[in-house]
Amino acid sequence: MFTILLICLLRALKFKPESASERKPEAAEFDRAAAVAALREMVKIPTVSYTETEKEDAAAFEGFIAKLKELFPVVHEKLELERVEPKGLLFRWKGKSSAEPTVLMAHYDVVPVDEKNWSKAPFEGIIEGETLWGRGTLDTKGTLNGILNAAETLLKAGFEPENDIYFSFAGDEETQGESTPNIVSLFEKRGIKPALVVDEGGAVVENVFPGVKKRIAVVGAAEKGVTNIRLTARSNGGHASTPPKHTPIGILARAATKIEENPFPMVMTDTVKGMFDKLGRHSTFLYRLIFANLWLFRPVLDAIAKKSGGEMNALLRTTTALTTARGSDAFNVIPTEAEMTINSRIISGESRESVVNHLKEIIADDAVEVEYFGGAEPSVVSRTDVREYLKLEEVIGEVFPDAVVTPYLMIACSDSRHYGRISDRVYRFSAMAMSNEERKLIHGNDERITFRGIYEAVEFYLRLIKRC
Repeated sequence: MFTILLICLLRALKFKPESASERKPEAAEFDRAAAVAALREMVKIPTVSYTETEKEDAAAFEGFIAKLKELFPVVHEKLELERVEPKGLLFRWKGKSSAEPTVLMAHYDVVPVDEKNWSKAPFEGIIEGETLWGRGTLDTKGTLNGILNAAETLLKAGFEPENDIYFSFAGDEETQGESTPNIVSLFEKRGIKPALVVDEGGAVVENVFPGVKKRIAVVGAAEKGVTNIRLTARSNGGHASTPPKHTPIGILARAATKIEENPFPMVMTDTVKGMFDKLGRHSTFLYRLIFANLWLFRPVLDAIAKKSGGEMNALLRTTTALTTARGSDAFNVIPTEAEMTINSRIISGESRESVVNHLKEIIADDAVEVEYFGGAEPSVVSRTDVREYLKLEEVIGEVFPDAVVTPYLMIACSDSRHYGRISDRVYRFSAMAMSNEERKLIHGNDERITFRGIYEAVEFYLRLIKRC
């Protein structure tokens, strides 16, 4: 026992951050007032997307595209623009070479709003102090604005990139539409293999990892899959006054209890291992002791994650959230069919089919039918031992010099997963610092961005484009 303790202590003492080189990058010059004004104009246009496209305001989407031409005239003069059905915009900035192209992504559609729950109108571009209010400021018109402002600035200065740069913008990301898949299909047909793809994802955050006091810049190197799983139980129905021993709802309730009491096994993916290795070195000694010795403390970590749930748990296993239920339409009628739905987020290495098979084993009841519908498999896991990731790390370090840059597993889904068909260097990073409160505004009420966040996005893309 003493020997094991000594080994653990020695490993923890050696588990320290790598020495970082101090760099003083040149200042990033751009028109800050113009960057705020441009995003304000974008926010005013309600490009709300719906699965039922007939609900959409087609004129708003066309108006937004026209507004981009007005706001960024040099981009539209110098770059090739291709419209890709149904709502894709693909810009090509020709570089000195086409050998190692870069793709910078964003989407210009936004989720619906419930205006009565907003403190300020979501589509008026209201500025209060140094904060711009409106749907899409964070997700992701702010990113699109950063890309195009950076490009406009560099084009005016006569900059020519070393390699081709593509801007891949979709107007149906929020509804898992076909614009980005169709853009990727074009790349496939044309034999274009991106050396680097950057989309929305992690941000610069704080107080999210145990024992780490510094800010953290989390870069999604992979994202979990997602699917909906339907549980169905049937009966002959009948009057509620003479119920059978188990009704369809009772059968499903028993299945739901089994699912919640038997979470999927813990999986330590390479992405999460990399995250724990990087951030664990910046933790307090107690957490360094744990993360330096996961070979010993893995069961402890598993138990803590299971008990707490939340983000840490989601990083370590496939999750299953029971979300909807349906039974009889009348209080006194036993349903002939009852249904529950699970939203599952699938860890790397699993699949929709393997998740269904595992749930069948947990439920162990032939009276419950289990089937998945919709969704996507886990993304390709991008490499973090290549110069493209290191380049991204350097740029983030210049914009956010006090932040620890780390790979992580993205729990939500993005359009970038489609680029996994043609590249293993796809990274998900929203170039702005977000407090816990600001993160909750994404898809929520009162979405807004600080001027600081607007500037950070422009500076990030200015520095990144110069390296492409």
